[in-house]
Amino acid sequence: MIRVFKDINELSQFAANSFTETANQSIAKRGRFLVALSGGSTPMQLYKLLGDSFHDKVDWSRAHFFWGDERCVPVDDAGNSYGQTKKVLFDKINIPDENIHRVLSDLEPDSAAREYANTLSVFAEPPLDWPRFDLTLLGMGDDGHTASLFPNSPVEVDSPTLAVTANYQGRPANRVTLTPKVLNSSRNIIFLVSGKSKAAALSKVFNDDYMPAELPVQRITPEDGSLTWLIDEESGSLL
Repeated sequence: MIRVFKDINELSQFAANSFTETANQSIAKRGRFLVALSGGSTPMQLYKLLGDSFHDKVDWSRAHFFWGDERCVPVDDAGNSYGQTKKVLFDKINIPDENIHRVLSDLEPDSAAREYANTLSVFAEPPLDWPRFDLTLLGMGDDGHTASLFPNSPVEVDSPTLAVTANYQGRPANRVTLTPKVLNSSRNIIFLVSGKSKAAALSKVFNDDYMPAELPVQRITPEDGSLTWLIDEESGSLL
C-alpha cells in the first residue's frame, strides 16, 4: 500500500498515529511491542512527535526498541542513530534503559554484528533465531538502498545481522545491518520516504523490473506481514 502526503509534516503525523496504534495493539495481544527503528533524517520528525505529543500514548515499559542498522561510531557522533534518537525520544518518555537494545557501535563492525545477533536471539520467536518485530521502520536512500543494504551487496544472506565494511560513496561504511531474513519476518513494515532526491529511485522501485541487486529496497517483501509506503509529494513526483 502507498499513501501520499503533502509534506514531511503530514507524513510524520500519520506515522506517529500508526506507530502508537500498532504499539497498543501489540501490547494488548502479546504483552509487548517490539520495534526496529530507522536511522537517517526522515524519521527524526516522527521520533520528535512521539517524544513530545505522543509521550503518554503508549505503555513504554512494554516497548522494546531495536535498530535496522547503525554506524559504528561513538554514541555522541552525529551519525549515530541511537544517540540522535535518544535526544528527541528516549529522554522524553518513561522507558526502562533495559528496553533499549542498541547496536554496540563502539565495537568494530564484525564484533558489533555478532553481539547484536546475540541480543536478537534473546527475543527470538522459534523457529526463528530472531524476534518477529511488530513494527519495522525503514527508509530509502537516493540509490535505492535501505537499512545498510547497499546496491550490489549480497542478496542472499543467511545470518540475521551483517557487518558492512565495503566502501560506499567513496568512504568506508563501517556499519551493522539487519538482513532481509529478519526484516521480512516483521508483522508490519513501514517505509518513510521524503524529498525530491528520492523521486528517481522510487520510480524505479515501482515502475521497473525486479532488480534486488541494483535496488536493495526491493528485497523487502514481508512473508506474513503488511508493507506500507508513506511518501510525500516530492518523492512520489515521478510515479
